[in-house]
Amino acid sequence: MKKLLKNYFEKAKKEHWAIGHFNFSTAEQLKAIVEAAAECKSPVMVATSEGETKFIGRQQAVALVKSWQGLGYPVWLNADHHKSFDSIEEAVDEGYDTVLIDASKLPYDENVKLTKQVVEFAKMKDPLYMVEGELGYLKGDSKIETKVEISPDDYTKPEQAREFVMRTGVDRLAIVFGNIHGIVTEQSERLDIDRLKAVVAAVPETYLVLHGASGLPAEDIREAIKNGITNVHINTEIRVAYHDALQKELKDDPSETTPYKMLQLSFDETKRVVKEKLELFGSVGKI
Repeated sequence: MKKLLKNYFEKAKKEHWAIGHFNFSTAEQLKAIVEAAAECKSPVMVATSEGETKFIGRQQAVALVKSWQGLGYPVWLNADHHKSFDSIEEAVDEGYDTVLIDASKLPYDENVKLTKQVVEFAKMKDPLYMVEGELGYLKGDSKIETKVEISPDDYTKPEQAREFVMRTGVDRLAIVFGNIHGIVTEQSERLDIDRLKAVVAAVPETYLVLHGASGLPAEDIREAIKNGITNVHINTEIRVAYHDALQKELKDDPSETTPYKMLQLSFDETKRVVKEKLELFGSVGKI
C-alpha cells in the first residue's frame, strides 16, 4: 500500500490533480469518506490528528482502515499534525501508512532537527514510507471562526523550503501561502499563487500539500492544484456537514433513539461533501 501511495502522488504531480485528505474520529465518518472515494474511483487519504486519535484510539483507527484496505480500497491512514517524536513513533509502530510531523511552530532549526529525526526513523522501518513536514506558520483551528489574521510574513519562504527539504529528506511538504485552518465568516480567504509558484520552483521534486482548504474558493483550489499542489486537506467542512445534519435530524425527530437512524443524515452529508471535493481536486476516475 505504501509504495502505491507514492505512485499516486507521482501520477497526481504529473497530471496536475490532487489526492484528497479527510479527517475522521468515528467509524461512520470513515465509512462515508471511503464509500465516497470508491464511488468516485478516487484514491484517498484519511487521517486522525492527535486529538482525534485520543478519541477513537490509535489501534482502533488502524484496524478500521485496514478493514477497508483488505477489501481492496486504495485508502491510506495518515497521522495528521502530530507534534512530537513519541506520537509519530507510536503511529508508525501501530501501522499508520504515513505521517505528518508538524514542528512548524518551533524555531526553524528545531523544526529541521525533529523532522529529520522522524524521516530517519520512518525510513529505517521502511525506505518507501512517506513522511510529511510543515514549514510556515499556518494559523487557525479546525472550526468556524470570525477572523484569523494572516500576513505574508507567515508564508513559506522558497529559499528556506529548499534548505528544509535538503536537510530533512521529507517526501511531502505542507506550505503556507494564504491558507488557514478552519472557516472564517468575516474575511475573505485567498491563496497567493505567485508564492506557491516560487516554492514549486525551489523544491520541484517535492510533493506539496495544501492544508486548511475548508472555506477556500473553489477557483483558488483549482489554481493551486494546476500550479503544483498534489494533496489537499479538508476537515472543518465535513465536521460542519456532520454537525448541521445531526442537529437537523435531532430537531426533526427528537424521539428517535436508534444511533444508525439518527446518524444517517450526517453520514449522507459527509459523503456528499467528500464527493464534491474529490471532483474539485480532479481525482475522480484515477484508480
